[in-house]
Amino acid sequence: MASTAALETERPETFERQVVEHMDLMYTAALRLTHNAADARDLQQDALVRALRFHYKFKQGTYIKAWLLTILRNTFINDYRKKARRPIQVDLEGAEPTTKIAPDKDMGYFPGELRADHILEYLGDEVRKAVDGLPEGHRRTLIMADLQGMTYQEIADTLDCPLGTVMSRLHRGRRLMRDSLPRERLELLCG
Repeated sequence: MASTAALETERPETFERQVVEHMDLMYTAALRLTHNAADARDLQQDALVRALRFHYKFKQGTYIKAWLLTILRNTFINDYRKKARRPIQVDLEGAEPTTKIAPDKDMGYFPGELRADHILEYLGDEVRKAVDGLPEGHRRTLIMADLQGMTYQEIADTLDCPLGTVMSRLHRGRRLMRDSLPRERLELLCG
């Protein structure tokens, strides 16, 4: 009986001819799996290398087409799993460093000129009622901080009041909102 090492080196010519006969079929199957011609060629080549490398595992008299397609499918699955586990790589070569440090103010979700009553249109009915139920100073402070994204200092400058007043109004406004909204709604808003 021949050893495994001897079997691995001797590859029958009939086996190679059978593999070559099914190369087009393997490419078609690879294209169906990858949806990309270049990736299909790579997959076909990888599967052919494995088939030729492990030719001794093929049992004469069995269906070579099914054996080759199984190798192709398993190669595709293994490569897919490898890629899924690998972190995404980004090529930064040729990327230019930016001179601008601050984010572009025009790129925010809300345009800078939206008035407070327009911003409330984005809120659900329950939340809008809760905001409308706040005292005017608390309501304006809460809208500027939480919906318009203004800093405490910007709010103080806009409302022409001390920074401590802004912080106090914001704290009380958030507490009043928490008390007026049902618990389930708060969990949806806060995550």
